[in-house]
Amino acid sequence: MSDWFFVHNPVDRLDFSFDTDQGPTDFNSVKRYAGIARPPVPDVPDRCGSSPLIAPVTGESVPNADQLRKEVRTDSACRVEIQLISLIDAQPRVFSAFFILLPVIFTLKPVSGLTECHFPALFNFGDSNSDTGGLSAAFGPFPPPNGETYFGAPAGRYCDGRLILDFIAQSIGLPYIDAYLNSIGTNFTHGANFATAASTIREPTSTLSQGFSPFSLDVQSWQFDQFVNRSQTAAKRGGVFKDLLPKEDYFPRALYTFDIGQNDLTAGFFSGLTEDEVIATIPDILNKFTIVVENVYWQGGRSFWIHNTGPFGCLPYVLNRLLIKADQIDPVGCATPFNDVAQQFNLKLKETVDQLRNDFPLAAFTYVDVYSAKYSLIHQARKYGFEHPLRACCGYGGTYNYNQQVSCGGTIVVNGTEVLVKSCQNPSTRINWDGIHYTEAANKWVLDQIVNGAFSDPPIPLKKACHREAH
Repeated sequence: MSDWFFVHNPVDRLDFSFDTDQGPTDFNSVKRYAGIARPPVPDVPDRCGSSPLIAPVTGESVPNADQLRKEVRTDSACRVEIQLISLIDAQPRVFSAFFILLPVIFTLKPVSGLTECHFPALFNFGDSNSDTGGLSAAFGPFPPPNGETYFGAPAGRYCDGRLILDFIAQSIGLPYIDAYLNSIGTNFTHGANFATAASTIREPTSTLSQGFSPFSLDVQSWQFDQFVNRSQTAAKRGGVFKDLLPKEDYFPRALYTFDIGQNDLTAGFFSGLTEDEVIATIPDILNKFTIVVENVYWQGGRSFWIHNTGPFGCLPYVLNRLLIKADQIDPVGCATPFNDVAQQFNLKLKETVDQLRNDFPLAAFTYVDVYSAKYSLIHQARKYGFEHPLRACCGYGGTYNYNQQVSCGGTIVVNGTEVLVKSCQNPSTRINWDGIHYTEAANKWVLDQIVNGAFSDPPIPLKKACHREAH
């Protein structure tokens, strides 16, 4: 079966699928889908106005469908290019009356520059860097002083306050996004967050007690599938359900963010793998990542904002737990072997995003280099008003103020006395919160660097991330 499409209008879309078995193909083999179907048909952005041209064809001979290739692109100036390209000599087939796309380039509505996207919803997939309450809803709340800076109490985040994801939501005019797993007092009108702390892209090989979440990226993807389907069923019941769930047309217009992968790499090191052995796992990790992104696309997603992984060789929990030789420490104090692996992962992730752009030309994929932003902050902490970049604000003992045996807010017995692990005096001047995660101040600083597209490929600001540029 080979699929090709035409755009009926910016809202209602149809998809024709042609049987390529031997013998004549007639109208009965054509399947029609309306709206967001599986697979959905790429649409023209609302900003582009009128629909592409279509023309009726009756009794015309066209090549076998699997010898045709479909190209449908909409550029930033709202030009739509539609091509049907014969790849090899094709045996003619007679089709009954239906609509076929004309190979044509035309302009719908010229625009000057890129307009803001006005995302009505935000859907996130990730780990603790973007978990706004998933893991705590499933397995119990995080203790204070988590959340103290902004929320005044624990808020399901491994942070003293807000995460980069919170600032992303705020930047595009949305409320903070509730965790999908949180069933109490939540409102999903403007999206949902499927991230949980300790999540990996691949299915974990260890249990939660060993440090990894059961909600890996594939599980988050299944949860999203359910959310899309069940939310619309529930919304049709009206009442409170209609007020707490996203509208159907929010899904193709939403922003989809991804921030995950670090735990896959550190899990390899913690299990005893060498640097080369961890690098060897990257292709499989990214294959699993691609499957999930493709699934989101088939569910209607068109705007993707994808973070690479940060310099985890600068995090206290890595520096404290893994063996590092003196000549493996860079001038900042970070461990080069682990940062080298992070950069190798990011290189391959960027290639993966490039391939996704080729495979899905009507989607907008923005690759965001948070590694460089975070490393710049750590490297020049004093310049940006921070201090002790490699020490945890909320921790206990040692060079990095981090102890694997006790987490932020926990207690430890020292010389027969129980000691509470508390926050440092001024988290706003610190980069690392608890040995693993960043403070609210650091998260806000990173967001301020990436929000305008300076660390993005293509260099598109967050508010305009529904647009694509030629590569």
